[in-house]
Amino acid sequence: MEQNANGIKTWQWVVTVVVIIVLVILGYNMFKSSPTVAPTDDTTTNPPTTMNTANRISIVDQAPGNIVYVSSVQLAAPGYVVIHKDKAGTPGDVIGYKYFEAGIYPGQITLTSPTVEGGVYYAMLHSDDGDKVFNSAKDLPLKDASGNIIMKLFRVTLTPTELKG
Repeated sequence: MEQNANGIKTWQWVVTVVVIIVLVILGYNMFKSSPTVAPTDDTTTNPPTTMNTANRISIVDQAPGNIVYVSSVQLAAPGYVVIHKDKAGTPGDVIGYKYFEAGIYPGQITLTSPTVEGGVYYAMLHSDDGDKVFNSAKDLPLKDASGNIIMKLFRVTLTPTELKG
């Protein structure tokens, strides 16, 4: 084989050029096929997954504290997950809420008063009147097809149920 002035053989140049061309083509195809997603300013909420018209909430028993962890909330339209204290077996005072866009999300809600061991609480879905400011008089509880308020009861215990998935 013939060598040039640098001591590199012709076949080495050919292989190098072919490898560079293949890498350029692969890189172009990777960037061309991946969709561009605009960044959002909201870092507290994950982007929605599959969209559905149903409203649902999934929550497990919690440890005592100032935060309630929601396994999943599904909203057909923007709304709130509202945490209520128990009042004789029904939802009572509001101790926390968080706004969610339409879609399916996990979430955490910071409370104005902490949950206590042995307590019973309710995670309830509420609508939003469009202003993104929770007002219990205007942002009413959401209901299912049977007219029942969509909510889940959860208990506070030192050994909460662990949700795996």
